[in-house]
Amino acid sequence: MNALLTKYTAVSSLCLLLAGCAQTGAPLPPSLELAKPPSDLRASRKGNRVTLTWSEPALTTDRQTVRYLGPTLICRSAEPEMTICGNPVEIIPPPAAALKAPQKSEQKSQFKESTLQTYAVTLPASLQSENPDAEVTYAVEVLNRNARGAGISNRVHVPAITTLPPPDDLAATLTGDGVLLTWTSGGERPAEPGVQHRYRIYRHTEDADSESSAKNDQGAHKNKDAIAGEVPVGAAGPARFLDAIEWEKTYQYRVTAVTIINRPSSEVQIEGDDSPAVRVVAHDIFPPPVPAGLQAVYSGEGQKPFIDLIWAPVTSADLGGYNVYRSEAGGAAVKVNSELVKSPSYRDSAVSPGKTYTYSISAVDARGNESARSEEASETVP
Repeated sequence: MNALLTKYTAVSSLCLLLAGCAQTGAPLPPSLELAKPPSDLRASRKGNRVTLTWSEPALTTDRQTVRYLGPTLICRSAEPEMTICGNPVEIIPPPAAALKAPQKSEQKSQFKESTLQTYAVTLPASLQSENPDAEVTYAVEVLNRNARGAGISNRVHVPAITTLPPPDDLAATLTGDGVLLTWTSGGERPAEPGVQHRYRIYRHTEDADSESSAKNDQGAHKNKDAIAGEVPVGAAGPARFLDAIEWEKTYQYRVTAVTIINRPSSEVQIEGDDSPAVRVVAHDIFPPPVPAGLQAVYSGEGQKPFIDLIWAPVTSADLGGYNVYRSEAGGAAVKVNSELVKSPSYRDSAVSPGKTYTYSISAVDARGNESARSEEASETVP
Protein backbone atom coordinates (compact mmCIF):
# COMPACT_ATOMS: atom_id res chain seq x y z
CA MET A 1 0.00 0.00 0.00
CA ASN A 2 2.73 2.38 0.92
CA ALA A 3 4.55 1.57 -2.32
CA LEU A 4 1.43 2.32 -4.37
CA LEU A 5 0.86 5.64 -2.59
CA THR A 6 4.43 6.63 -3.18
CA LYS A 7 4.10 5.78 -6.90
CA TYR A 8 0.85 7.75 -7.18
CA THR A 9 2.34 10.76 -5.47
CA ALA A 10 5.30 10.75 -7.82
CA VAL A 11 3.09 10.50 -10.93
CA SER A 12 0.83 13.29 -9.68
CA SER A 13 3.76 15.57 -8.99
CA LEU A 14 5.13 14.96 -12.49
CA CYS A 15 1.79 15.81 -14.08
CA LEU A 16 1.51 19.02 -12.10
CA LEU A 17 5.02 19.97 -13.12
CA LEU A 18 4.30 19.33 -16.80
CA ALA A 19 1.04 21.25 -16.58
CA GLY A 20 2.82 24.20 -15.02
CA CYS A 21 5.43 24.21 -17.75
CA ALA A 22 2.74 24.22 -20.41
CA GLN A 23 1.15 27.41 -19.05
CA THR A 24 3.34 29.95 -20.89
CA GLY A 25 2.47 33.56 -21.61
CA ALA A 26 2.46 35.38 -24.92
CA PRO A 27 5.84 35.29 -26.69
CA LEU A 28 7.98 38.37 -26.11
CA PRO A 29 9.01 40.40 -29.18
CA PRO A 30 12.70 40.28 -30.04
CA SER A 31 14.80 43.04 -28.44
CA LEU A 32 15.84 45.88 -30.73
CA GLU A 33 19.09 46.12 -28.75
CA LEU A 34 18.74 49.90 -28.45
CA ALA A 35 21.10 51.21 -25.78
CA LYS A 36 19.45 53.37 -23.14
CA PRO A 37 20.63 56.97 -23.74
CA PRO A 38 23.16 58.21 -21.15
CA SER A 39 21.73 60.57 -18.55
CA ASP A 40 24.94 61.70 -16.86
CA LEU A 41 26.76 63.54 -19.65
CA ARG A 42 29.10 66.24 -18.29
CA ALA A 43 31.25 68.79 -20.09
CA SER A 44 34.22 70.97 -19.20
CA ARG A 45 36.01 73.53 -21.33
CA LYS A 46 39.64 74.72 -21.44
CA GLY A 47 40.60 77.08 -24.24
CA ASN A 48 38.97 75.79 -27.40
CA ARG A 49 38.86 72.20 -26.12
CA VAL A 50 35.66 70.69 -24.70
CA THR A 51 35.94 67.41 -22.77
CA LEU A 52 32.81 65.25 -22.56
CA THR A 53 32.35 62.48 -19.99
CA TRP A 54 29.49 59.96 -19.77
CA SER A 55 28.71 56.41 -18.65
CA GLU A 56 28.61 53.77 -21.34
CA PRO A 57 25.06 52.28 -21.37
CA ALA A 58 24.69 48.98 -19.52
CA LEU A 59 21.01 48.39 -20.30
CA THR A 60 18.81 48.55 -23.39
CA THR A 61 15.56 50.51 -23.58
CA ASP A 62 13.67 47.28 -22.75
CA ARG A 63 15.83 46.78 -19.64
CA GLN A 64 17.95 44.00 -21.04
CA THR A 65 21.70 43.82 -20.56
CA VAL A 66 23.51 45.44 -23.48
CA ARG A 67 25.29 42.77 -25.50
CA TYR A 68 26.66 44.83 -28.35
CA LEU A 69 27.40 48.54 -28.79
CA GLY A 70 27.87 50.41 -32.01
CA PRO A 71 29.46 53.82 -32.61
CA THR A 72 28.73 56.90 -30.50
CA LEU A 73 27.71 60.20 -32.09
CA ILE A 74 29.01 63.50 -30.66
CA CYS A 75 26.26 66.06 -31.17
CA ARG A 76 26.57 69.85 -31.03
CA SER A 77 24.25 72.80 -31.61
CA ALA A 78 24.41 76.55 -31.26
CA GLU A 79 20.81 76.44 -30.05
CA PRO A 80 19.93 75.74 -26.38
CA GLU A 81 17.45 73.00 -27.34
CA MET A 82 18.46 69.84 -29.20
CA THR A 83 16.11 66.90 -29.76
CA ILE A 84 17.97 64.98 -32.46
CA CYS A 85 21.64 64.69 -33.27
CA GLY A 86 21.40 65.89 -36.86
CA ASN A 87 24.89 66.09 -38.30
CA PRO A 88 27.25 64.68 -35.66
CA VAL A 89 30.46 66.55 -34.94
CA GLU A 90 32.38 63.29 -34.64
CA ILE A 91 31.66 59.56 -34.67
CA ILE A 92 33.49 57.46 -32.08
CA PRO A 93 34.06 53.81 -32.98
CA PRO A 94 32.56 51.17 -30.65
CA PRO A 95 34.60 50.40 -27.51
CA ALA A 96 36.96 47.48 -28.09
CA ALA A 97 35.22 45.42 -25.41
CA ALA A 98 31.85 45.97 -27.11
CA LEU A 99 33.05 44.30 -30.32
CA LYS A 100 33.54 40.95 -28.59
CA ALA A 101 30.72 38.42 -28.34
CA PRO A 102 29.51 38.18 -24.73
CA GLN A 103 30.39 35.07 -22.81
CA LYS A 104 27.66 32.75 -21.53
CA SER A 105 28.15 34.00 -18.00
CA GLU A 106 27.67 37.56 -19.24
CA GLN A 107 24.54 36.62 -21.20
CA LYS A 108 22.89 35.29 -18.04
CA SER A 109 23.79 38.41 -16.06
CA GLN A 110 20.98 40.92 -15.57
CA PHE A 111 23.35 43.84 -15.00
CA LYS A 112 26.86 44.96 -15.83
CA GLU A 113 28.74 47.96 -14.53
CA SER A 114 28.94 51.01 -16.78
CA THR A 115 32.29 52.16 -18.08
CA LEU A 116 33.11 55.84 -17.94
CA GLN A 117 33.86 57.28 -21.39
CA THR A 118 35.78 60.51 -22.04
CA TYR A 119 36.21 62.30 -25.33
CA ALA A 120 37.54 65.76 -26.26
CA VAL A 121 36.36 67.88 -29.19
CA THR A 122 37.42 71.27 -30.51
CA LEU A 123 35.14 74.29 -30.14
CA PRO A 124 35.56 76.09 -33.48
CA ALA A 125 36.25 79.81 -33.55
CA SER A 126 33.07 80.30 -35.59
CA LEU A 127 30.99 79.33 -32.52
CA GLN A 128 32.94 81.43 -30.02
CA SER A 129 31.60 84.84 -29.06
CA GLU A 130 32.29 87.95 -27.01
CA ASN A 131 28.78 87.62 -25.59
CA PRO A 132 29.03 86.20 -22.03
CA ASP A 133 25.56 84.67 -22.34
CA ALA A 134 26.30 82.69 -25.51
CA GLU A 135 26.45 78.91 -25.07
CA VAL A 136 27.00 75.80 -27.15
CA THR A 137 24.92 72.66 -26.52
CA TYR A 138 26.39 69.14 -26.54
CA ALA A 139 24.88 65.64 -26.35
CA VAL A 140 25.87 62.10 -27.30
CA GLU A 141 23.91 59.28 -28.90
CA VAL A 142 24.99 55.67 -28.51
CA LEU A 143 23.99 53.44 -31.45
CA ASN A 144 23.66 49.67 -31.67
CA ARG A 145 25.58 47.53 -34.13
CA ASN A 146 22.91 48.26 -36.76
CA ALA A 147 23.61 52.01 -36.38
CA ARG A 148 20.27 52.65 -34.70
CA GLY A 149 19.84 54.65 -31.52
CA ALA A 150 17.18 55.41 -28.95
CA GLY A 151 17.84 59.14 -28.92
CA ILE A 152 20.31 61.60 -27.50
CA SER A 153 21.59 61.84 -23.94
CA ASN A 154 20.93 64.68 -21.55
CA ARG A 155 22.06 68.00 -22.97
CA VAL A 156 24.92 70.04 -21.49
CA HIS A 157 25.69 73.69 -22.15
CA VAL A 158 29.19 75.13 -22.48
CA PRO A 159 29.96 78.90 -22.41
CA ALA A 160 31.01 80.09 -25.86
CA ILE A 161 32.86 83.22 -24.73
CA THR A 162 36.29 83.74 -26.28
CA THR A 163 39.14 83.18 -23.81
CA LEU A 164 42.37 85.19 -23.53
CA PRO A 165 45.60 83.74 -24.94
CA PRO A 166 48.29 82.54 -22.49
CA PRO A 167 51.58 84.42 -22.03
CA ASP A 168 54.37 82.99 -24.16
CA ASP A 169 57.31 84.51 -22.26
CA LEU A 170 56.84 83.11 -18.76
CA ALA A 171 60.12 83.25 -16.83
CA ALA A 172 61.07 82.15 -13.30
CA THR A 173 63.81 83.63 -11.09
CA LEU A 174 64.84 82.13 -7.77
CA THR A 175 65.16 84.72 -5.01
CA GLY A 176 65.67 84.62 -1.27
CA ASP A 177 61.93 85.20 -0.80
CA GLY A 178 60.78 82.47 -3.21
CA VAL A 179 60.22 82.04 -6.95
CA LEU A 180 59.55 85.25 -8.86
CA LEU A 181 57.45 84.64 -12.00
CA THR A 182 57.30 87.31 -14.69
CA TRP A 183 55.52 87.47 -18.05
CA THR A 184 54.08 89.99 -20.49
CA SER A 185 50.38 90.65 -20.18
CA GLY A 186 48.43 91.07 -23.38
CA GLY A 187 46.21 93.60 -21.64
CA GLU A 188 42.59 93.32 -20.58
CA ARG A 189 39.87 93.45 -23.19
CA PRO A 190 37.34 96.30 -23.32
CA ALA A 191 35.10 96.12 -20.28
CA GLU A 192 32.18 93.73 -20.70
CA PRO A 193 29.44 93.84 -18.02
CA GLY A 194 29.68 90.83 -15.74
CA VAL A 195 33.02 89.61 -17.14
CA GLN A 196 36.43 89.60 -15.43
CA HIS A 197 39.83 88.22 -16.44
CA ARG A 198 42.59 86.87 -14.19
CA TYR A 199 45.87 85.07 -14.61
CA ARG A 200 45.95 81.77 -12.70
CA ILE A 201 49.36 80.36 -11.71
CA TYR A 202 49.71 76.59 -11.36
CA ARG A 203 52.54 74.93 -9.44
CA HIS A 204 53.61 71.30 -9.90
CA THR A 205 56.02 69.71 -7.40
CA GLU A 206 58.19 67.14 -9.14
CA ASP A 207 59.50 65.68 -5.87
CA ALA A 208 55.96 64.72 -4.84
CA ASP A 209 55.69 62.57 -7.99
CA SER A 210 58.69 60.54 -6.88
CA GLU A 211 57.28 60.16 -3.37
CA SER A 212 53.92 59.02 -4.77
CA SER A 213 55.62 56.48 -7.03
CA ALA A 214 57.57 55.10 -4.08
CA LYS A 215 54.33 54.71 -2.10
CA ASN A 216 52.24 53.48 -5.01
CA ASP A 217 51.66 50.10 -3.37
CA GLN A 218 49.97 51.88 -0.49
CA GLY A 219 47.50 53.56 -2.85
CA ALA A 220 49.23 56.94 -3.17
CA HIS A 221 47.96 59.15 -5.98
CA LYS A 222 50.06 61.11 -8.41
CA ASN A 223 50.69 64.66 -7.29
CA LYS A 224 48.35 67.13 -8.96
CA ASP A 225 49.02 70.72 -9.93
CA ALA A 226 48.12 73.23 -7.23
CA ILE A 227 46.92 76.79 -7.73
CA ALA A 228 49.78 78.93 -6.42
CA GLY A 229 47.82 82.16 -6.81
CA GLU A 230 46.00 84.54 -9.13
CA VAL A 231 46.61 88.11 -10.30
CA PRO A 232 44.26 90.43 -12.20
CA VAL A 233 44.80 90.97 -15.90
CA GLY A 234 45.73 94.64 -16.04
CA ALA A 235 47.26 96.93 -18.61
CA ALA A 236 49.50 95.50 -21.30
CA GLY A 237 53.07 95.06 -20.10
CA PRO A 238 55.03 93.29 -17.37
CA ALA A 239 53.20 91.10 -14.86
CA ARG A 240 54.69 89.35 -11.85
CA PHE A 241 53.92 86.92 -9.04
CA LEU A 242 56.09 85.87 -6.08
CA ASP A 243 55.54 82.31 -4.86
CA ALA A 244 56.72 81.36 -1.37
CA ILE A 245 58.10 77.83 -1.65
CA GLU A 246 59.83 75.07 0.28
CA TRP A 247 63.57 74.92 -0.35
CA GLU A 248 65.37 71.93 -1.86
CA LYS A 249 62.43 70.96 -4.08
CA THR A 250 61.88 71.11 -7.83
CA TYR A 251 58.87 72.96 -9.25
CA GLN A 252 57.19 73.51 -12.59
CA TYR A 253 54.98 76.53 -13.24
CA ARG A 254 52.42 77.41 -15.91
CA VAL A 255 50.06 80.34 -16.31
CA THR A 256 46.60 80.44 -17.84
CA ALA A 257 44.17 83.30 -18.34
CA VAL A 258 40.77 82.73 -16.70
CA THR A 259 37.56 84.33 -17.92
CA ILE A 260 35.01 84.78 -15.13
CA ILE A 261 31.34 85.29 -15.99
CA ASN A 262 29.24 86.61 -13.11
CA ARG A 263 25.65 85.46 -13.54
CA PRO A 264 22.72 86.21 -11.19
CA SER A 265 22.76 82.76 -9.64
CA SER A 266 26.29 81.53 -10.23
CA GLU A 267 29.84 82.30 -11.29
CA VAL A 268 31.26 80.51 -14.33
CA GLN A 269 35.02 80.22 -14.85
CA ILE A 270 36.57 79.22 -18.19
CA GLU A 271 40.30 78.65 -18.38
CA GLY A 272 42.24 79.44 -21.52
CA ASP A 273 45.19 77.48 -22.86
CA ASP A 274 48.32 77.07 -20.73
CA SER A 275 51.60 78.88 -21.19
CA PRO A 276 54.75 76.83 -21.77
CA ALA A 277 55.94 75.44 -18.42
CA VAL A 278 59.08 76.68 -16.67
CA ARG A 279 61.13 74.57 -14.24
CA VAL A 280 62.90 75.75 -11.08
CA VAL A 281 65.26 73.86 -8.78
CA ALA A 282 64.79 75.62 -5.44
CA HIS A 283 68.24 75.20 -3.92
CA ASP A 284 68.73 77.65 -1.09
CA ILE A 285 71.90 79.68 -1.52
CA PHE A 286 70.44 82.84 0.00
CA PRO A 287 71.60 84.00 3.45
CA PRO A 288 69.33 85.84 5.88
CA PRO A 289 69.38 89.65 6.04
CA VAL A 290 72.33 91.33 7.75
CA PRO A 291 71.61 92.12 11.42
CA ALA A 292 71.24 95.81 12.24
CA GLY A 293 71.23 98.06 15.30
CA LEU A 294 74.16 96.46 17.14
CA GLN A 295 75.02 98.08 20.50
CA ALA A 296 77.77 97.18 22.99
CA VAL A 297 77.41 98.18 26.67
CA TYR A 298 80.01 97.63 29.44
CA SER A 299 79.00 96.52 32.94
CA GLY A 300 81.23 95.53 35.82
CA GLU A 301 81.27 97.96 38.72
CA GLY A 302 81.77 95.83 41.85
CA GLN A 303 81.61 92.58 39.90
CA LYS A 304 83.36 90.65 37.15
CA PRO A 305 83.36 92.87 34.05
CA PHE A 306 81.39 91.93 30.93
CA ILE A 307 80.06 93.56 27.76
CA ASP A 308 76.43 93.07 26.74
CA LEU A 309 75.56 93.07 23.04
CA ILE A 310 72.03 93.65 21.70
CA TRP A 311 70.73 94.06 18.12
CA ALA A 312 67.49 94.09 16.17
CA PRO A 313 66.14 90.57 15.50
CA VAL A 314 66.31 89.26 11.95
CA THR A 315 62.80 88.38 10.71
CA SER A 316 63.58 85.43 8.46
CA ALA A 317 61.39 82.29 8.45
CA ASP A 318 64.37 79.95 8.20
CA LEU A 319 66.66 81.77 10.63
CA GLY A 320 68.92 79.36 12.51
CA GLY A 321 70.69 81.85 14.78
CA TYR A 322 73.57 84.34 14.96
CA ASN A 323 77.37 84.38 15.07
CA VAL A 324 79.27 86.95 17.18
CA TYR A 325 82.68 88.21 16.01
CA ARG A 326 85.20 90.19 18.14
CA SER A 327 88.48 91.88 17.41
CA GLU A 328 91.04 93.78 19.53
CA ALA A 329 93.23 96.75 18.58
CA GLY A 330 92.85 96.34 14.85
CA GLY A 331 93.40 92.58 14.90
CA ALA A 332 91.41 90.03 12.92
CA ALA A 333 87.86 89.34 13.98
CA VAL A 334 87.35 85.98 15.66
CA LYS A 335 84.06 84.17 16.27
CA VAL A 336 83.49 83.93 20.02
CA ASN A 337 80.40 81.69 20.18
CA SER A 338 80.73 77.91 19.90
CA GLU A 339 77.06 77.37 19.01
CA LEU A 340 74.62 79.61 17.17
CA VAL A 341 73.16 82.32 19.38
CA LYS A 342 69.38 81.91 19.30
CA SER A 343 68.30 85.32 20.61
CA PRO A 344 69.38 88.83 19.49
CA SER A 345 71.65 89.36 22.51
CA TYR A 346 74.98 88.10 23.80
CA ARG A 347 77.07 88.61 26.98
CA ASP A 348 80.85 88.59 26.53
CA SER A 349 82.48 87.81 29.91
CA ALA A 350 85.95 87.07 28.50
CA VAL A 351 87.11 90.68 28.69
CA SER A 352 90.04 92.35 30.47
CA PRO A 353 90.44 95.83 32.00
CA GLY A 354 92.07 98.47 29.82
CA LYS A 355 91.16 96.86 26.50
CA THR A 356 88.81 97.97 23.71
CA TYR A 357 86.75 95.36 21.91
CA THR A 358 85.04 95.69 18.54
CA TYR A 359 82.07 93.47 17.68
CA SER A 360 80.00 92.51 14.62
CA ILE A 361 77.11 90.06 14.14
CA SER A 362 76.04 87.76 11.26
CA ALA A 363 72.81 85.80 10.76
CA VAL A 364 72.77 82.11 9.73
CA ASP A 365 69.81 80.20 8.26
CA ALA A 366 68.75 76.59 8.83
CA ARG A 367 70.88 75.39 5.90
CA GLY A 368 74.03 77.15 7.04
CA ASN A 369 73.92 80.16 4.71
CA GLU A 370 75.57 83.04 6.57
CA SER A 371 74.93 86.72 5.99
CA ALA A 372 77.54 89.44 5.79
CA ARG A 373 78.53 90.94 9.13
CA SER A 374 76.73 93.87 10.66
CA GLU A 375 78.18 97.29 11.24
CA GLU A 376 80.69 97.23 14.09
CA ALA A 377 80.19 98.43 17.65
CA SER A 378 83.09 99.05 20.09
CA GLU A 379 83.34 99.24 23.87
CA THR A 380 86.22 99.77 26.32
CA VAL A 381 86.69 97.97 29.61
CA PRO A 382 88.00 100.53 32.17
